This record gives sequence, structure tokens and C-alpha cells, in this order.
Amino acid sequence: KLNLTLGTPRPLSRAEAWGCVTANLAVPGSGSLAAGRSVGYFQMALTLIGFIMTVVCGAGFFHWYFANAKQLSQLQQDAPEEALLALWHGMRWAMAGFAIFIFALAWAAITSFQIFQARPRRE
Repeated sequence: KLNLTLGTPRPLSRAEAWGCVTANLAVPGSGSLAAGRSVGYFQMALTLIGFIMTVVCGAGFFHWYFANAKQLSQLQQDAPEEALLALWHGMRWAMAGFAIFIFALAWAAITSFQIFQARPRRE
């Protein structure tokens, strides 16, 4: 069952903190939400935007690449810099989506560290 409600902000046990860390690494933002941090909504939004951009634009890139493979092969022999530029123009949006996802993952990792550091030392 998927639950995107904000958890109650309370001191977490060691096991709960590790659960939030693991959830954040699996789906950035989910562990932050479970720990009661509203920043998890933004992390999850960036995760979804990055994932959708990567999948949709990546599929478009592969379609473009296979449709233009012969021309790219010939262009690579004649003018390699133009072939690289054409590849970059074909895949830049998929790479931007991947970068957004990686940013959300890094942000969630930093939040996970903060969650784990905020737990009480003695239980």
C-alpha cells in the first residue's frame, strides 16, 4: 500500500531511521516523508520528473538513433565532431532527466544522513 502522507515528526528509533534511509535510497523522498520531513514531497517530485523525462526522452533518442544509424556511421567517418554533436542533440533531454534523478537521489541521501544523525543516541 502506497502512502504519501507526512509521517509524524518524532524521535525515531535506530531501526526506523535505517528504514527511512533505505526507503530514501530506493525511492528518493519516500524515507523523508516517513520521517516527517516535508522536503520529501519535493524530492519525490524531482524523482518522478527525472524518471519520466529519462524514459520518454530516452525512448525518443533510441528511435531517432536507429532511424539515423547509417547516416551517423557515415558522418562519424567524414566529420566525427558533427556526429558527436548530432548524438548530443538527440540525447540531451534524456541526460537532463537522468541528472535531475541523480540530484534528487543525492538530496535524499543528504536528508537520510540528517535523519540518522537526528535520532536519539540512547534508546
